[in-house]
Amino acid sequence: MTDPQRPLDKLLIANRGEIAVRVIRGARDLGIKTVAVFSDADRTARHVRMADEAVRIGSPAPSESYLSIDAVIAAAQETGADAIHPGYGFLSENANFARICREHGITFVGPSPEAIELMGDKIESRRTMQRSGVPIIPGAIDPITDPDEARRTADEIGYPVVVKAAAGGGGRGIRVVEAADELERAVQQAQEEAITAFGDGAVFVEKLLRPARHIEIQVVADSRGNIVCLGERDCSAQRRRQKLVEESPAPGMSPQLRARMEEAATNAARACDYTSTGTVGFRVWDDPDAPGGQNFAVLEMNTRVQGEHPVTELVRGVDLVQDQLRIAAGLPLGYTAAERPIRGWAMECRITAEDPYLDFAPSVGPIAWYREADGPGVRLDSMLARGIGVSPYYDSLISKLITWGETREQCIRRMKRALGEYLVIGVSTSIPFHQALMDDAHFRNGDIHTLYVEEHEILNAADRPANSVEATLAAALFFHTQGERAESDRGGARSRRRLWAQSARGRRHLVEQGWRRTTG
Repeated sequence: MTDPQRPLDKLLIANRGEIAVRVIRGARDLGIKTVAVFSDADRTARHVRMADEAVRIGSPAPSESYLSIDAVIAAAQETGADAIHPGYGFLSENANFARICREHGITFVGPSPEAIELMGDKIESRRTMQRSGVPIIPGAIDPITDPDEARRTADEIGYPVVVKAAAGGGGRGIRVVEAADELERAVQQAQEEAITAFGDGAVFVEKLLRPARHIEIQVVADSRGNIVCLGERDCSAQRRRQKLVEESPAPGMSPQLRARMEEAATNAARACDYTSTGTVGFRVWDDPDAPGGQNFAVLEMNTRVQGEHPVTELVRGVDLVQDQLRIAAGLPLGYTAAERPIRGWAMECRITAEDPYLDFAPSVGPIAWYREADGPGVRLDSMLARGIGVSPYYDSLISKLITWGETREQCIRRMKRALGEYLVIGVSTSIPFHQALMDDAHFRNGDIHTLYVEEHEILNAADRPANSVEATLAAALFFHTQGERAESDRGGARSRRRLWAQSARGRRHLVEQGWRRTTG
């Protein structure tokens, strides 16, 4: 069915952080005006500064701001926004939000509420995939109703198994079960977590495949029936089911396996009448009985733009955010997969405000100073800006560092250079972990799986540089001293005294922060 064209004039971004910045840039390149929304914690955030307009939508708690459908819709109506881009996370896969946008005559930049609902329910999506001939992981199709049913399913498919929330996402509502005596407790815990996180306690049991890789296929579909697959991303570098590094193409991916997986992803998109960008995630494992010695099964379909979309953009020469906006406006996609062949290699490191030497403990506070990575083959999607801080209310992701190279080896070398150039002062970051991973022999050989990081010591806490606090203080002092000199050149004794007082407070704060970090 062909939708009428509906040009987008003003776009509200119902999100924050680096993805809000990314969407603003994509919209601006298309001549679309932008509206940022912000909580009290994000009043001075980068996306707020960048947008054409900005509207406060509530207090820092996500439930009272970025997750408040009423507040977001009211902001769109107040500013005359005719479209809303949800980014990822928050309301991006909320079918009710997409439906309410439609009821208010606001274009939701994403798939239909029906597609979101169908793919968001893991049990219904498994049923749909199975009917469409897409391979699924062995396990229950229907929700588990009692421990005996869970036990029968587990005995049939064999241990280890994984208990999953039907409405789950983000690694929540999941329990790994190694043996029968652990199953009943795991089902109970998964149900309790699912009710708390998603308001739905339905769970199912499926086979745990390991070792296995996590491979995603990028899908783009317009309202004219065109479905394009843009190859794969390897997201196997994970910790506690959270992605750390993504790359495209996947190491060791044969053209034959890619073709089989793209066919499955196309069938999955067609089965739910999908439009917009989306990602079909798969488990891939060695199987001597499968063609080429590797087999795969679908995990889920993410009905939104993914955080790792930049690696696909760099190797395929596309702009997935702009594709979303054009499709939402009723326009055809305008290219085929053959017109966007794979070129080179791209890799993304998710830089988080966490201390990798302290088991990735969250690190919050003001950013005293930072230096961005740059140079050939380097892209940085970031929320950082001078004068902002890292809030305890939201996800710890502060930026995504992406590199491109003609080969995987060149891509890794550029990533190592970029990580060495990238400096953030004021909070701890995951940069040291990523530097260590780039030097790991198995990673460099493309020989890892989803549990590799957890099973191997990538970064030893004892390797923390002894002078990390001193280096932080020295750099902060240099920054403030430069500011004082610049102010002095402009004259004004009162301004100089004020700046000195501010810098002194800043140094005292950094001393306290540094002491807390080194003492744990």
